[in-house]
Amino acid sequence: MPRSSAPAPPVGALLRHYRLPGEPLSCKPVTQGLLNRGYRLATTRGAYFLKHHLDGDHEAISRQHDATKRLQALGVPVAPPVEDADGTTVAVIGGRCYALHPWIDGRHRNGAQLSTAQCRRLGSLLGLVHTCLARVMEPGQGAQAAYESADPQETFALIEELLVHSRTVRPRDSFDTLAEHRLLQRRALLARYADRRPPPGGGGGWVHGDFHPLNLLYRGAEPAAIVDWDRLGVQPRAEEAVRAAAIFFVQPAGELELTKVRAYARAYRRAAGADARELAAAVHRVWWERLNDFWILRWRYQLDDRRADPQFPAVSALAVWWTKEYEAVREAFAG
Repeated sequence: MPRSSAPAPPVGALLRHYRLPGEPLSCKPVTQGLLNRGYRLATTRGAYFLKHHLDGDHEAISRQHDATKRLQALGVPVAPPVEDADGTTVAVIGGRCYALHPWIDGRHRNGAQLSTAQCRRLGSLLGLVHTCLARVMEPGQGAQAAYESADPQETFALIEELLVHSRTVRPRDSFDTLAEHRLLQRRALLARYADRRPPPGGGGGWVHGDFHPLNLLYRGAEPAAIVDWDRLGVQPRAEEAVRAAAIFFVQPAGELELTKVRAYARAYRRAAGADARELAAAVHRVWWERLNDFWILRWRYQLDDRRADPQFPAVSALAVWWTKEYEAVREAFAG
C-alpha cells in the first residue's frame, strides 16, 4: 500500500550515537523507495546520507556494510557507512535500524547520456563489482542451486486477473487502455513462445542485486559511487549484467540502444571473465523474465501504488520489441 507519512528520524540521537561534531541544520527526504527511507542530513560540519532500513535485518545490513568497506579497499567506487566509537555501522534507536553514509555530490546518468567510451566503462565497472565480490564475500549459500524460470501458466492466470482490473477500474484512463492492450499482446506472445521457457539456470555468484541508473552516481564523466546494496545476494552474474543493460539502455519507445549495449557487454565480459555462451544464456533467461513480468501493473492494480506508472510505456514495449529483435539483442550481448 502507499506509504503514509513517515516519522521524522531521530537526528539528535543519531548524531550523539556516532559522536559527530556540529549541529543539525536540516534533514530532508531524498528517496521514496520501498525497501528504505533516505534523507539528506545537513549539519554545521558537513552532509550525510541517512538511511532508515525498514526491514530491520541487522545481520543483513551489517553484511552489506562490510562488503562495501572491503570493496572500497579494492578500488570499487562505493560509499561505506560511518562507524561509531565501537566500529559498528548500524544504529538501533527506538527499535529502528539506521545508517549514516558520507554524502556524495553527483548525478545519475542513463544510457542516453553516456558516450560509447562511458558505456565500456560501465560494463567494466559491473565486471569489477562481480569479480571483487567473489574475493571479499564468503561463498554464498545457494551458489550451486538451480534458478527456476517463470511458469507461463501462472503468468496466464495473472494476466486474466490484471485484465479484469484494467477493464473495470473507474475512472478509466489512457494508462488502463494501454495496460489492456499490452496484456492482450503479451498473452498472445506467451502462447506463441511458451515452449521456449528456459530450463533451471545456475552459476550463481555474489551480485549487487539492483544495478541501475538511480543506484550509480557520477561526478563528471566518471562513476563516483555505487549505492543501495540492499539486494546484495547470490544470483547468476551474467543475468545482472543483462538486466542492468535493459534499464540503462532502454529508449522511450521501448527499444535498446544496441550499439551501446554491445560496447557495454564486451567490456563486461572482459572484466568479469564471462564468455559469449554465458551472456547468450543470460539474454534468453532475462528475455523470458521480461515476457512474464508485470510488476508495474501489480503495483498499480493490486497495491494501489502508482509511483512506477511513468515507466510502464517503455518497459511494456521493451518485452514486445525484444521478442521481435531477439537475435539482434543476443548478438549485441554475445557477439
